[in-house]
Amino acid sequence: MDMSQYLEVFIDESKEHLQTINEQLLELEKNPDDVSIVNEIFRSAHTLKGMSATMGFEDLANLTHQMENVLDGIRNGKIAVTTELLDVIFRAVDDLEAMVVSIAEGGDGKRDVTAVVAQLKQIEKGEVVTPQKSTPIQEQTYDEFEYTILKQSAEQGFHSYEVSVKLRSDCLLKAARVFMIFEVIEQVGEVIKSVPSVEMLEAEQFDDQFVVTVVTKVSQDELQKRIMKVSEVEEVNVQPVDLHRPENTVEQKEEQKKEQKEETKAVEQTVEKKQEAQEEKQTGKQVSNKTIRVNIERLDILMNLFEELVIDRGRLEQISRELNNPELHETVERMSRISGDLQNIILNMRMVPVETVFNRFPRMVRQLARDLGKKINLEIIGAETELDRTVIDEIGDPLVHLLRNAIDHGIETPDVRRAKGKPEEGTVKLKAYHSGNHVFIEIEDDGAGISREKVLKKAISKGIISEQNAANLTDKQVYELIFASGFSTADKVSDISGRGVGLDVVKSTIESLGGSVSIDSEEGVGSIFSIQLPLTLSIISVMLVEIQNEKYAIPLSSIIETAIVKKEDILHAHNQKVIDFRGKVVPLLFLKDIFEVPVVKEEDDFLSVVMVRKGEKMAGLVVDSFIGQQEVVLKSLGNYLTSVFAISGATILGDGQVALIIDCNALIK
Repeated sequence: MDMSQYLEVFIDESKEHLQTINEQLLELEKNPDDVSIVNEIFRSAHTLKGMSATMGFEDLANLTHQMENVLDGIRNGKIAVTTELLDVIFRAVDDLEAMVVSIAEGGDGKRDVTAVVAQLKQIEKGEVVTPQKSTPIQEQTYDEFEYTILKQSAEQGFHSYEVSVKLRSDCLLKAARVFMIFEVIEQVGEVIKSVPSVEMLEAEQFDDQFVVTVVTKVSQDELQKRIMKVSEVEEVNVQPVDLHRPENTVEQKEEQKKEQKEETKAVEQTVEKKQEAQEEKQTGKQVSNKTIRVNIERLDILMNLFEELVIDRGRLEQISRELNNPELHETVERMSRISGDLQNIILNMRMVPVETVFNRFPRMVRQLARDLGKKINLEIIGAETELDRTVIDEIGDPLVHLLRNAIDHGIETPDVRRAKGKPEEGTVKLKAYHSGNHVFIEIEDDGAGISREKVLKKAISKGIISEQNAANLTDKQVYELIFASGFSTADKVSDISGRGVGLDVVKSTIESLGGSVSIDSEEGVGSIFSIQLPLTLSIISVMLVEIQNEKYAIPLSSIIETAIVKKEDILHAHNQKVIDFRGKVVPLLFLKDIFEVPVVKEEDDFLSVVMVRKGEKMAGLVVDSFIGQQEVVLKSLGNYLTSVFAISGATILGDGQVALIIDCNALIK
């Protein structure tokens, strides 16, 4: 019987229940006497336990059962809610999340939770909780296949090393660091095995240490030096592999496979019984289901097919205009209307509110504030802002990093804040909003800000910039320096008010999504980290314009209105051509100069101007003529043309011509 159909539903629903538990635990901390909150948590935990037992994930069910006992004690007034108690429950929820992630990645969902279970039992008995100890790293063992590869490599002149890597304890994006280390290793050799496994490393299910077995032709010292160059690596120990010790053999593997098959059979039987029981229940009462879970890959395929349809629709509209046949015109018009509705539905299916990412931050902020002895209020604004699913999946880690940075090194301790005349409680604002064809996410804190002098001093000492160049930099350019790789690895984390630890990873992740990150800061007042991300909507509404003989598209979402301006109405201010637009001074940008368009037509006495905006700022884009509004498919320019100024992509028009799509956000600074 196919298990995957149940497994996907189990994973999705488990994540939803764990999210509810997390949110309600934070509420319980604020209102410890509210029994309704405890009941809500209890309901989610109870459902999770039932689902896990049905699917045969015993470790998951047992831990949830133990957590349920503690919640029952709180509900009946036998156990008092304290911060220490909530810390243990949060730890249990973390373990449950790790198990669900393991199951989602094809694992068995097993995890050593003896320490947390022991703590939960202590709480249940009313004893004082003892702190948890970290688990040591496992030793490398090899099966027959891996052992053969190592021996053959040695015969061909390769060296085999066991490389033990320890990351700094304050490393924030551990998975990204592991990826960079693997990339460095793969430039000179090949990774044969890693402990913990690559999947666990990617899911950050390890403390701060891991071991990889590497086959390479470079020396021990060379390999060590290469890995040490990666930011936030504390220690690297390279040892040759002892090839005279065959350990895990094929027979053991066969035994494990046999056990797994038996387990799968047992789970399938359990699920079949559950299904029969459900069918019996449903005969009496029909349940209506209002949601359906769809694999994201299917939506991608649907989107790609529809993009082709949009290009053909544009072609049909053009043919219809040229032939001027009323019946054809009517049919094409109707088809355009229907495909327009279909398009809206497909695009909305892919959009997810950023709330799904923001939801996990209150819990993290609470824990960090406790660890650092700070008082912090997290304000979330615009959580309903929607982003494409692919961007949502990637944006979580950079945001975690920037938030931790703001809390750890931006916000001062309560006594320092008091001395500065600030309120004891620091505020971190997490804000998301739409502007044009982009979404902006801002992380603002009212902390210490960034010290220009300290940043420059550090940059000069690191050789990132020379003293001559340093004097000419604007404040904004100075702040950009903290994105350099390994910027504050040499001194304590608190240096340069701590900013810069691993920010290079944040920048590269956001840029890989086609976005950008900028910093604004005032020393003693606070900092704003602003992330600009594309909506990655592949179909957008644009206004087509002509500049000389070339066609360009301006996204409608950026346009306020169009205007015709007389040449004599143009004014000059600060070496910039401007116009008076409805009582506001708006700068003019001549696109033919910016894009260096070959001039073939003489200029007119009137200018066609497209008024665009980015947030509060406005500008007038001067074009030769307006063609009209159209729905177009946004295609990327490919790897060769990644850094073209103010162009976000291209589109194919109905007549086969290519029009470049203008990025108005890049033009307005």
